Amino acid sequence: MKYIVVTGGVVSGLGKGVTISSMGRLLQACGLRVTAIKIDPYLNVDAGTMSPFEHGEVFVLDDGGETDLDLGNYERFLNIHLSQDHNITTGKIYRHVILKERRGDYLGKTVQVVPHITNEIQDWIERVAKIPTSEDGKEADVCLVEVGGTVGDIESSVFLEALRQFQFRVGTENFLLSFVSLVPVISEEQKTKPTQHGVKDLRSLGLSPSIIFCRSTEELSEPTKQKISDFCHVPANNVLSVHDVKNIYQVPLLLETQNLHQLLQAQLKFDLKSPDLGNWKTMANNMSSWTDTVQICLIGKYTGLQDSYLSIIKSLRHAAIACEHKLDLQWVEATDLENNVDEAWDKVKKAQGIIVPGGFGNRGFEGKILAAQYCRENKKPYLGVCLGFQAVVVEYCRNVLNLEGANSTEFDESAKHQVVFFMPEIDKTTMGGTMRLGSRVTKFTHPTFDDGSISITKQLYGNKDVIHERHRHRYEVNPEYVDQIHEGGLKLVGRDETGERMEVAELPGHPYYVGAQYHPEFKSRPLAPSPPFHGLLLAATGKLDGYLKSL
Repeated sequence: MKYIVVTGGVVSGLGKGVTISSMGRLLQACGLRVTAIKIDPYLNVDAGTMSPFEHGEVFVLDDGGETDLDLGNYERFLNIHLSQDHNITTGKIYRHVILKERRGDYLGKTVQVVPHITNEIQDWIERVAKIPTSEDGKEADVCLVEVGGTVGDIESSVFLEALRQFQFRVGTENFLLSFVSLVPVISEEQKTKPTQHGVKDLRSLGLSPSIIFCRSTEELSEPTKQKISDFCHVPANNVLSVHDVKNIYQVPLLLETQNLHQLLQAQLKFDLKSPDLGNWKTMANNMSSWTDTVQICLIGKYTGLQDSYLSIIKSLRHAAIACEHKLDLQWVEATDLENNVDEAWDKVKKAQGIIVPGGFGNRGFEGKILAAQYCRENKKPYLGVCLGFQAVVVEYCRNVLNLEGANSTEFDESAKHQVVFFMPEIDKTTMGGTMRLGSRVTKFTHPTFDDGSISITKQLYGNKDVIHERHRHRYEVNPEYVDQIHEGGLKLVGRDETGERMEVAELPGHPYYVGAQYHPEFKSRPLAPSPPFHGLLLAATGKLDGYLKSL
């Protein structure tokens, strides 16, 4: 196993996740199997209880792990399936060590940060690196390890010490350290001091990077590369420019042109074939040539921090790529619809399609219901995910089935018609990891409508009878109202394996009106868009009927 570690300096948010994902994509193009681990130095056990405003999106894995959004980058770029153990946090490590101490596993020894915590980190990395994550089920050749935060952070110091030791445990020929740093441009001059200080801090910890990725608005000049080389103890050829490009999918191509794969091969001594980025290169380069634009309006409650909806945004972009359109994404705060803000309603009315994503809490729910109602009545393409699906159900019950006061018990526990309610088996007192999480079965049990037409959603999934999608919710459609809703016209076409939990709703005769209890955005890929998102963009661009006929 070869290990490539990516650290960052100066400021966070430089794009370590995209850099490491792009590196992995390039190695895959050279014929290697790649896996990835993200280290988050916070004390939380996982990201599940963090506010979207605090941390951004919570990404959900097949096994129900609630993780950092960078694992989504890895899965999308590398087309792999990770587990919750691929996200290491300080909380997980300390919890594991303390549980071992309580069992007496350390045989009475004094438990200390070194060696017990650092050994646990190293053991964890070695163990998880061997878990197969590719479609063929075989062990990876290379494990990419991203250390969150920046060098010099107190909370990440124990992980850097563990990695210092790890390079000798696995052998320096199997370990490569890289560093992502900012090269700001001030008064038209590329400044290298932040990179110099970052590498100095890293070397003071016993770690010396072999490759430096320099993030900048413009391509690094040769004198800048040479200056970084002179002060940071790396060859000039190992100083790579990761400057701004037209889209993030061009980053693997950028790294290929600078021969990153050859630099990695020189130190890690693995056999590489010539890289073939094939369809990826075509997709990344063609995007800049498209002239048609599709306008989609996202109605949410965390619009102040767009990372809260990162996978939603990516899924819309993947679907736009498949439709060969540029995505014009408009943002609307759901509460603005409740308050009849003209600007918000103008965006809804002008958009070619509407997406209402998941969320928690009462704020903005009535605005999401108003959006669902507008799209239903005006035949505007609509996709509701999780809470957006529940908004569809509540709106239909209120305004079509005339169930006065219909609501979710999440927002009104005394509602006369509790058409969405708290799942009976869910723990009401413990927040972390207690939702319905991870990959679950959905069966298309009622796909044929009265007019003989077939569910659009089922067709988009290739007419499969059974699909697997990832979930993250505590509330569901109340089974007592299912027959009334379904027979009343809102077709509940997808259900779980028991037939008791509603997964997909669809309105026959509408251009595209779909709700999904699951989160299809978590399995979308640049070259394989999520079917519900693809359907929304196809409907918005007027291509849906033609696409379905071609299947």
